[in-house]
Amino acid sequence: MSVEITAGPPDTTSPEIADAVGAAERVLTRRLGAQVRLADPETLGGTGRSVVIRVRVASSPFSMPRTLVVKRYPAGTGDRDPWAHEAVSHQLLTALPAEERATPELFAHDAAMRLVVLEDLGRAPRLSEKLHAPDARAAERGLLSWAHAMGRLHATTAGRDADFDALMRRAGAQCCQDPIAVDVHAAIAGLPGLLETTLGVGTSTQAIEFAAESARAFSTSRRRAFSPSTSCPDNHLVTSRGVRFVDFEGGCVRDIVFDAAALRVPFPSCWCGWGLPPGMSEAMVAAWRAEVGSVWPEMDDDAVFLPRLLEAQLLWVWLATWRALSKPMPNVVNAPPRSVVLTGRWIRLRSDALLLGEKTVASHADAVIGALADRYGPEVLELPLYPAFR
Repeated sequence: MSVEITAGPPDTTSPEIADAVGAAERVLTRRLGAQVRLADPETLGGTGRSVVIRVRVASSPFSMPRTLVVKRYPAGTGDRDPWAHEAVSHQLLTALPAEERATPELFAHDAAMRLVVLEDLGRAPRLSEKLHAPDARAAERGLLSWAHAMGRLHATTAGRDADFDALMRRAGAQCCQDPIAVDVHAAIAGLPGLLETTLGVGTSTQAIEFAAESARAFSTSRRRAFSPSTSCPDNHLVTSRGVRFVDFEGGCVRDIVFDAAALRVPFPSCWCGWGLPPGMSEAMVAAWRAEVGSVWPEMDDDAVFLPRLLEAQLLWVWLATWRALSKPMPNVVNAPPRSVVLTGRWIRLRSDALLLGEKTVASHADAVIGALADRYGPEVLELPLYPAFR
């Protein structure tokens, strides 16, 4: 979700918003040791999982920004606690030098209130706005800025597993550290059966073993750094200082190549993806590699990097397919049908597998593509480009 710019009119009547403002005042007052008053709450997008508002600092005895962003979460469920991931992620990243930080500064957080108070990055355009505007050059710059920002984020947080773990324990979180990891393993176990029952596609033992081994390799990798975990164009602000990340409800430390695959399969955790022009994904991956090479020199070696990238790409595609088939959901407004987005991901996977000579992956992808076309029609074979590139 974007917390800076999807603003509606001020809303002071909602009990949830009034409670969030009051809670933020108490948290800031306790932290600063003097009364802080907040006013003019403004709702900011969101997915229903949290209250997200911009507030004006009406009075404070200390020098503070003119506005702040407040996010308040409901109680966590099962193995998911978005508040813990958000708060811990911002603690970790706020400790970075300001010139290396690609995220809002954390001003306060409170476990009992399940609340964070963040720097307001203003009304900079989202990356999604760039992709839907008529300026192809601006969209291209935004995508490359995103790739560079992700690489810098990885390079500046390399090997921070112990710090992140300690902060999670201090937050009292009992959930898994990478929410996506749970779903990936569920997808590996459940997707072959779903493909058989819903599309009539069998999955070879070799394909299942390839996916399972890919997941095992990522869980034991030493190339680890902070990750936002999921990535949508609404979650990236294109500022004068480059792209800034604003949503860490699944923030974690994990293998960096899993994030790099999100550049080859843009925004694989959401369904608002359109197509990119030829060479765009390759340019984004190259931008990311330029940032991480000083920390992980082996990422400059195609023989090391490209097989790992394909494995991560396959895991993202399997995860998306498992989600789509296990719990069908409506199409996203102002985006291609889910069937078209999904087929486009399998087509890209087949192409990249063939380039590396991974015939098992390519053959399986080919079977799924054919079944999707049979079920939804041949139009699923053409993923339209983002409006900026038409």
